[in-house]
Amino acid sequence: MSRQAQPVTAHSQRSIVGAVSVALAAMSAAHVAQAAEPSSDALNLGATNIDGERADAAYKTEESASKKYTAPLRETPKSVTVIPQQVIRDTAATSLTDALRTTPGITFGAGEGGNPNADRPIIRGFNAESDVFVDGMRDVAAQSREIFNVESVEVSKGPGSAFTGAGSTGGSLNLVTKGAHLGDAFNGGYTFGSDQTQRYTLDVNKQMTDTSAFRLNLMKHDSNVAGRNDVDNSRWGVAPSFAFGLGTDTRVKVDYYHLSTDDMPDYGIPLTNTTGRSQYVVDKPAHVNENNFYGLTDRDYRKSVNDSGTIRLEHDLNDNLTISNSFRMSRSTLDYIVTNPDDSRGNVARGLVSRSAKSRNSTSSGFVNQTDLQAKFNTGFVEHSLVTGLEFSYQDTHNRGYNVLSASGGTIGSTCNAALLASGDCTSLSNPSPKDDWNGTITDSRAFTDTDTKTSAAYVFDTLKFNEQWSLNLGLRYDDYDVRSSGYSTGGRGSVAGSFKRENTSQLWNYQVGVTYKPLPNGSIYAAWSTSSNPSGETSGNGGLEIAANNANLDPEKNRNYELGTKWDFFDDNLSLTAALFRTEKTNARVTDPDNATFQVLDGEQRVDGLELTYSGNITGKWKVYGGYTYMESEIVSATSKADEGNHMPSTPRNSFNFWSTYELMPKLTVGGGATFVDSRFGNEANSVEVPSYWRYDAMATYALTKNVDLQLNVQNLTDKRYYDQVFTTHYAHMAAGRTALMSASFHF
Repeated sequence: MSRQAQPVTAHSQRSIVGAVSVALAAMSAAHVAQAAEPSSDALNLGATNIDGERADAAYKTEESASKKYTAPLRETPKSVTVIPQQVIRDTAATSLTDALRTTPGITFGAGEGGNPNADRPIIRGFNAESDVFVDGMRDVAAQSREIFNVESVEVSKGPGSAFTGAGSTGGSLNLVTKGAHLGDAFNGGYTFGSDQTQRYTLDVNKQMTDTSAFRLNLMKHDSNVAGRNDVDNSRWGVAPSFAFGLGTDTRVKVDYYHLSTDDMPDYGIPLTNTTGRSQYVVDKPAHVNENNFYGLTDRDYRKSVNDSGTIRLEHDLNDNLTISNSFRMSRSTLDYIVTNPDDSRGNVARGLVSRSAKSRNSTSSGFVNQTDLQAKFNTGFVEHSLVTGLEFSYQDTHNRGYNVLSASGGTIGSTCNAALLASGDCTSLSNPSPKDDWNGTITDSRAFTDTDTKTSAAYVFDTLKFNEQWSLNLGLRYDDYDVRSSGYSTGGRGSVAGSFKRENTSQLWNYQVGVTYKPLPNGSIYAAWSTSSNPSGETSGNGGLEIAANNANLDPEKNRNYELGTKWDFFDDNLSLTAALFRTEKTNARVTDPDNATFQVLDGEQRVDGLELTYSGNITGKWKVYGGYTYMESEIVSATSKADEGNHMPSTPRNSFNFWSTYELMPKLTVGGGATFVDSRFGNEANSVEVPSYWRYDAMATYALTKNVDLQLNVQNLTDKRYYDQVFTTHYAHMAAGRTALMSASFHF
């Protein structure tokens, strides 16, 4: 019996496209009548707060959307990079991964087995898959995130558990969503391009009364992946938002988000195998045609569904005191079977690849509730901007994979033979056949895991301004963290077959302190220190490695960050330049017990020393720039294997660089382009797996056809560079998309 992905049907595609088309026609008719004298507000869908105020759609961002940052970004003693809506649009980014490519210091991890096939950003050398937030609240469950409803992405660098709770070793991500605002606005778009790309978007805001508004975002996307045979993506999403009491003392916002995806998953190219060779020989991806796809279209699939609903209330007690409450419920499912091009048995050396199957069928649901009190007051000559709050969250995750068995009677993932080749469980290294018939069996696995995670937290942040030059930023957070898992194990990889129950309870105290000095009104110099904690089972709810018998009783890992930086604004505050020196240390990393390999101990140590430079904004009224450079010297200071000590940390390139720029050649024509460099990276702590460095170039041009219609051309990966953007510890490296050309028409009224 084969199990295939069930693609979105033609009827459902027509329904979605039809709905977008009808909405486009209806809304454009309603708004054309109002377009004779369009206000600037109607044309600018910048980031909105609950009061309906919109931020300027530029490359430079003045303030974070998070309440916990109690000072403007220029005066915040921490590295914070904001990817604004205009950069997202200009680069034609459609996913969170696309958007993050514009920021140096971030790479992407690969998933396999316990780590799901989903977003896995690595910030300053540390995994951040469970450190993604939406409007300041943790976004539960493993998923590949779209950005059709995202206004901006905030990247906070360095340990920050005082802000986020458990995790945030290298940093965290906050996705700021599009909210309803006062004023009418209409934006629609259609994109077509190479590799059968088609994308429809609709963004409509309608003011209902003097104090209320409604906003709707719709998206439908279908495409193949450039340079990857038989790999495709399909998804659709809807995100309505209501706001009431805008411009009054009491405000309410209600929103809903839905995203469904149906993709052909792709792990990439198999690594060569070093079995029986010197430890100093480094594995690299096999030298094959970069288009080769080793999956099975008759078996592999990846589907996900994400739903969340949020209600937020704010009330101004007076001009200096505001209380707010945010409550979100969410549910996510992730279901896939994906081919792992396995070379654990030395098949690649014989010109063959085993199609080992990895699977997941997980459901995650939960809620988050945050209550904040914002206050501004003076104590003597000291001005305070204070935020204090409480957070309660609960998350339940159920995961049960599949038994994927070969029809030939052989074990998938073993040494390839004639029977496994005939059954499609093995294929040629140089000329794989993704459309091989596969007649194996797929059944639900007996093994499953249920994980419950509960968090209760209290926090306080205060910026103390002593005068125009000096300020002190303080933050403190306490988390009562409890994770419990139960289920059934079939054994293997050190686990004992049978039912199990595990629990870890941790009390987390985390701090951050920063001093800022402003020698001039347009610049600041700061020194900062912060901490974070990683309790066992931290990534369980996000589809990562569950709490295990070998680490359930361990204390949390501890991390600390030292940072010295400076931030300056030039050209009438239109261009922001920042620089920071940092050291991030994990002082008690979980490692295998050298005396008992079935347990872990907190004897490891890891360190990243680095330099980060960023720039964003306008050099002139016509010339915009965005990007930066990061240097990271990572080191495994202490490990179970003494041979690993002194090695580089996985997926941590020494150098990474991003540059993006646009220039208005004439009133209707703007051109732009960018370059990205990422140094070579290792896939494991032994530094025995490596992928090479790469340069990637992009270009764009946009033309205002009329005052209501724009055309935009993007060519991503201009030179069709074939490079690896992810590498796993063993088995494979993921091949990035080749050259992609996109033509977009956008309509705004």
